[in-house]
Amino acid sequence: MENSFDLDDFIRFALAEDIGDGDHTTLSTIPTDTQGKAKLLVKENGIIAGVDIAQRVAEIVDPRLQFEKIISDGAPIQKGDIAFYLSGSSQSITTAERLILNIMQRMSGIATKTHRIQSLIAETHCKLLDTRKTTPGFRYFEKLAVKIGGGVNHRFGLYDMILVKDNHVDFCGGVVPALEHVKNYLQKTGKNLRVEVEARNLSEVEQILSANIAFRILLDNFQPDSLREAVKFIQGRVQTEASGGINENNVMEYARTGVDYISMGALTHQVQSLDLSLKAMNI
Repeated sequence: MENSFDLDDFIRFALAEDIGDGDHTTLSTIPTDTQGKAKLLVKENGIIAGVDIAQRVAEIVDPRLQFEKIISDGAPIQKGDIAFYLSGSSQSITTAERLILNIMQRMSGIATKTHRIQSLIAETHCKLLDTRKTTPGFRYFEKLAVKIGGGVNHRFGLYDMILVKDNHVDFCGGVVPALEHVKNYLQKTGKNLRVEVEARNLSEVEQILSANIAFRILLDNFQPDSLREAVKFIQGRVQTEASGGINENNVMEYARTGVDYISMGALTHQVQSLDLSLKAMNI
């Protein structure tokens, strides 16, 4: 199932939230017919993300604004670089400024962190996954930033994949009954959803494999040695994913176990925004 997020609706909502009945600072200081130009100035090294989104924000604020892209999403940036120029109505530029920066600074922070961690494990076949630990209403941008930074998106929400986790298992009384319920549900509803199942130990891994329904097993809170043992036991029969207690300092140790994916909530919920600024220019 495709994500139903509507970018234009989000932008219009965010602008309405910010502008209310008018950008009164802009309206009271800048004459209506004033034309201007601004540059998106990079003030911190990293990976740029959200340039295309910024262009769409500008188009919705004022279709007459001219957007000149200099650096594309996913490119490495250094302090002093200019990502794009925006020209046209000075009132429109100042009104669009904060929404553009709010989106781009957070997206670029996420892309930068994702790129940095993925680079650490580049010599392995392991890939980074994001999670649902995202900002409500902002998930589309955060997951897009992970992709721009070189990571891989996990499920977008609760609707596009079945992920049977520890609470589901415990509420059902075990792995076997939980997966029987899943099989019955899929048969009854006719839904074509991929199934991933979390395992807390090798016994649960065996039960999941025996059920023959999962395309991936989530090995949660396994230490590297036990993770390596579990990955070897699975032997490529399904995909493997590791999570829990993994960070930049130990990610390489986990990646070397042979696991296919490492999921890290920190990619989106423990991120410092990148320092960017939209600066007026003399023309």
